[in-house]
Amino acid sequence: MNKTELIEVVSSKAEITKVEAHKVVDAVFEAINEGLVSDGKVILPGFGSFEVRSRTARMGRNPRTGEQIKIPASKVPAFKPGKAMRESVNKKTKGKGKKK
Repeated sequence: MNKTELIEVVSSKAEITKVEAHKVVDAVFEAINEGLVSDGKVILPGFGSFEVRSRTARMGRNPRTGEQIKIPASKVPAFKPGKAMRESVNKKTKGKGKKK
């Protein structure tokens, strides 16, 4: 599902126009981003939590040249699904995975 499809689903489920749904989806994304920037964590019970994680500096390799490069430390957003979401996804996708 991409953002356009998400807006269509929100519009349908909330019985609002696509323009209004677009504003709602953008507002939710912006609020999550602002929460991560200010508090470092956004918790949505039953859904999951977003948090900022720190990555340490490390050595990497340029795939084209093979040259070693230093990758600086950074902070990255991460999502951890809640128990209800994990169970829902596991139940609804059982048997739909790739066969090895």
